[in-house]
Order: sequence, then structure tokens, then C-alpha cells
Amino acid sequence: MSFTRTVAEHRDAILAVTATLRPVRVSITDAWGRTTAEPVVATLEIPAFDNSAMDGYAVRAGDGAVPRTVVADIPAGVAPGARIGPGEAARIMTGAPLPVGADAIVPHEQTAEPFRDVAPGSLIHLHAEPTPGAHIRGRGDDVSVGDVVVAAGERLGALQRSAAAAAGAASVLVRPAPRVVVIASGDELVAPGAPVGPGQIPESNGLLLDGLVRGADAVVTELIRVGDDPAVLRRVLARIEADAPDAIVLTGGASVGAYEVVREVLEPTGVQFLTVAMQPGKPQGHGAIGGIPVFCLPGNPVSVAVSFEAFVRPALLQMQGRRDVLRPVVCLRVSNGWRTPPAREQFMPVAIDRSDPAAWTVRPATAGGSGSHRAGALALAEAWAVVPASVDEVAAGDAVDVMLVT
Repeated sequence: MSFTRTVAEHRDAILAVTATLRPVRVSITDAWGRTTAEPVVATLEIPAFDNSAMDGYAVRAGDGAVPRTVVADIPAGVAPGARIGPGEAARIMTGAPLPVGADAIVPHEQTAEPFRDVAPGSLIHLHAEPTPGAHIRGRGDDVSVGDVVVAAGERLGALQRSAAAAAGAASVLVRPAPRVVVIASGDELVAPGAPVGPGQIPESNGLLLDGLVRGADAVVTELIRVGDDPAVLRRVLARIEADAPDAIVLTGGASVGAYEVVREVLEPTGVQFLTVAMQPGKPQGHGAIGGIPVFCLPGNPVSVAVSFEAFVRPALLQMQGRRDVLRPVVCLRVSNGWRTPPAREQFMPVAIDRSDPAAWTVRPATAGGSGSHRAGALALAEAWAVVPASVDEVAAGDAVDVMLVT
């Protein structure tokens, strides 16, 4: 068997023709999971004013440890403007603005009086002399106006969206979520939960791809099952083309055998079918119909999962303008070895043993290894061990690259 491309060559060829979607402006509340198309720049300082980092008392440190007379009560949310003088203090809550004249906060635990009972006019006794600047958050000491709080090409997750909002962003320019149509082909497929007749199997690749697409911050707009009738597939594709999604992903019917309906229909249109030096996932197809990117994946579930990770996910992330389109990879030791296929890069579903925090190890998720048909094994996989084509066997104790997916 001669292979047309390596995994990296096929991925690079796909990314070379994958266009980035046009940006749109959305409110910060609607930006979850989107990718920034330009830097998010602070329009507010963080903090916006000097404020207290503790519940306690705002004081003048230079007055020493003498008792203080409480002259003000400052909750969070009030406008700045309170003032203290020599020998005075203000009871202050976390986040409240520092009164004029104060240069330190004394936590209430460092005073003798019960904090809740103290009111203006009360006298408080300090356990120690205050330190200048103690427990004060200075204006702008986190972010200044004009600072970049989220770079272009970054995903707006919980932390990034919060930072953008805190810095004053009301809206952000982002790439939209790619709209993906998934087509599962095969006469043997029945809907999940439907009665299974002789020679039939539940169609699970659609749900698999729906989850993987969601994990790539895209959305499946249609999930379609078709049989092995070329005329039906042509009609389905013509309708989809008119709707102009951002990508079409097909599973099954892409190999060299008989009844390969996807190949029969799409190869004459210019979609390229080839063999990639990988296991599982050798038969692949990629091209476009009506300008819509088309990904033709094998039909076996493990092959679908691996093919998506290797080729489709990076393309969907590139459509969104993501700076990093590949999964993070860590190097871990193997606790149980396995054989590898000759001349093919292997993606082995593995489980991670975290019992020793200083030395995580991996092992095959099941005794069945990387068999492409093992749909049940996918539930046990936490990552993919990626083994180069030049390696004939992975032995216990060897270090392997592990692509984290959960």
C-alpha cells in the first residue's frame, strides 16, 4: 500500500485552503465561545479607584497604634468622597472607595471591637501599628485604559469574557460559529433507539460529530442519514448547497470498495479522495462543492473521532481565526505497551492514570487497542497517544506524545 500523504501533509493541505469567516460584532453577553477578531482594549481602569481589599478600617498609618475614632461608614458601591483626619478611621467594606487622607487598611480581625457593632463615634483599638499601603488596591494597578485584555485570535471563555467586561467592553468583534452539516451514509444505519434489524446498526457517528463540532465552538445545523443511493445523496447535497453552510462533514462511503456512495457522488465534482498514512482513518476525502468545504471521513467510529481531531477540528478553528488550532500535547510514560501498524502514524485511545501527581502514565483505553470499529471504547478514552510512523512498538516505560481531548 502506498500512501498519498502523511497526517501533517493532509492537514496542511486542508488549512491552506480554509478561509477565515468574516467577523461580526456582538454584545459581550453573547460572545461566549467566540474568537476575537481584534484585540479587546480596556476603556476603564481596573480598579477604577483606590479601594479596600479587606473588611476593616481605613486609617492614617503615620498615627501609629493609638485608638481611633470612627467618623464614617463606607460600604461598597458608594461614590468616593469620605475623608478622615488625624486619629480617625472609617469602617470600610471590601471594594469600597478609600477615603481621602487614608493610606492603610486595618483588617477588622486586627482590632479589639466586634466589627458589626462599630458605628460612627465609636472608638476602636488596634492590635498593631498599621503599615502604609496595606490592603489597598490602587487605581489602575491591574489594567490601565488602552491595555489589551484579550488578544486577537483568543477564545472568549469564562475568564476572558469576564476580563473584557470588567475593562469596559460592551461589544466585541468576533468570528461567528461555523455552521456545519453532518451526513452519515450507509444502508445499514438506523436512528438511535430505533429497532435494529438483521445487518443493521444504530447510527452513532452523527451524535459523535455533533459533540465534537460543539467542542470546536461550531454548531451542527443539520444531522442527516442517507443510504447508499447516489441519487438521494445528490439531491441532499444540492439542497444543502443552496443553504450555504460553512462546512459539510460526511462519514462512510469514502473508501475504495463497492457501494462507496460518497466517493461515487463527490469524486467527479473535484473532491479529492486519498489514503493518509494513519491508523485508524486511512481513507480520507476533502474538497469543496459550491465553495463549501467538504470533509469525507471513514465510517468506523474511532476513525471518525481521529479524523475529526486531525483534520476537521483544526479547519473549524481556523475558520474562527483561532491562533492555536491544534490540541495541546503532553509527553507521558506508558504503563502498558502495544504494537503499532507499519508505516502509519497511530492514534491510540488511552486512559490517563493520575494516581501519582508527579508522574502521570497512560495505557490503552481498552484491550482492543485502536481498532476503528470499537465504538464502545470511545467512552473510556481521555486522550490520544500519537505514535510516529517510524515506531514499530510502544513498550512499558516509553514516553509518548499524548493529545488531550477531555
